[in-house]
Amino acid sequence: MPQRFDVVTVGSVIRDVTMYTNQGIVFRTPENITTQRVIGFEYGAKVRVPQAHFGAGGGAGNSAVTFRKLGLRVATISRIGNDAEGAFLRGALAQYGTDITQLQVDRIMHTAMSTIVASSRGEHDHVVFVYRGATAGLRIDSANLRALPTRWYYVTAMCGNFWQHNLRQIFSASVRSGAKVAWNPGGEQISAGRRGLDKFLRQTDVLQLNKDEAIELALSGIKLGKRNPSFLNKPLYLLNILSDWGPKCVVITDGVHGAYALYNGKVFHQKALRRKEVDTTGVGDAFGSAFIAGLHVSKGSVAEALRWGVVNSANVLTEVGAQHGILTRAELMSQLKRVK
Repeated sequence: MPQRFDVVTVGSVIRDVTMYTNQGIVFRTPENITTQRVIGFEYGAKVRVPQAHFGAGGGAGNSAVTFRKLGLRVATISRIGNDAEGAFLRGALAQYGTDITQLQVDRIMHTAMSTIVASSRGEHDHVVFVYRGATAGLRIDSANLRALPTRWYYVTAMCGNFWQHNLRQIFSASVRSGAKVAWNPGGEQISAGRRGLDKFLRQTDVLQLNKDEAIELALSGIKLGKRNPSFLNKPLYLLNILSDWGPKCVVITDGVHGAYALYNGKVFHQKALRRKEVDTTGVGDAFGSAFIAGLHVSKGSVAEALRWGVVNSANVLTEVGAQHGILTRAELMSQLKRVK
């Protein structure tokens, strides 16, 4: 009988390269509600990168590290290439004690890579260029899921031709086993809109999005008519719109404004913590996985789960890379004492 896990993370594991430069120019585009800032570089220029960092990333990998450091039993389902980067990512997961028996190896495609371009001028947001590589070939079947009985599936961004098939397998497994599903959909899923995601949303226990993602998804399922869509900048509107589509709990993060959740008709809010920002890479994963860990450990307290998410993500902001600032359970509990 296979051991029972607390969480199985599903999605990508990626080799991250973070490059800092001061040569990009940020333009504000408030007229575009889904793309409010863009960055530009001189065409044809050779851009200087005085500082670079190399690490592990990807939604499934980042969340697995958070769950493990917070003391949960974790397995990961993802796909890597048969190459040095894939070996590095296997080792990065294994060193924390994550079960990688269902980590698939692609014999043709290269391991996924991301180049993260960040400003060295004091603005700590970034642009990510992602090569999906082997992750696009991830295909999950019932045997993969039966090998990893769990209390939660934590589903992050997926890509390629099989993501709908994979979601069907996961939600079917959750119905059979009684496992809950937390879902942080990626760009391809959000682009499918409400119509493409409807049956999955109605089976989701916890839907997690940042505000920009929530706006994009909401716009796919409402009729604006002559209304200005600026009202969607308010998380409370977004929470109610998305909750009506079926998820039992909707969670939206809003940067310095903190995080919001709607569960059983009640709205919860947790203020963001002030930290010296160094790098925003992986902050969403740090929040989302710590939220589910907090929900699991507290046996369903949404307010406590928001505190866990805010504390863990705030600490990740203080270090370069998606996984370096993730807190252990002891560290998180210590910091929680100072959070109202």
